[in-house]
Amino acid sequence: MLVIEVTNAREVVRQRVGRLGERLIGTVVDAEAQVEKALLQELETAFRDFGIQARIYSVDGPQMIGRSHLELPIHVRDQRLVE
Repeated sequence: MLVIEVTNAREVVRQRVGRLGERLIGTVVDAEAQVEKALLQELETAFRDFGIQARIYSVDGPQMIGRSHLELPIHVRDQRLVE
């Protein structure tokens, strides 16, 4: 199982839409959710290309605590079934 934590979502949004766009998007849309949505699409495409079947979840809540603990209050934002 892979766990990927996006640690620079606001910077990615800033690079894509600029500072003004980031401010406008930040008031309406969650930058982390937007970046995760784009990553889900890319992962889905790559997995299909490799013939990988998987369930990919975008969740809100888990937090890494150091290198050995994961706190898991989970709210599923999105899900893809790749077949």
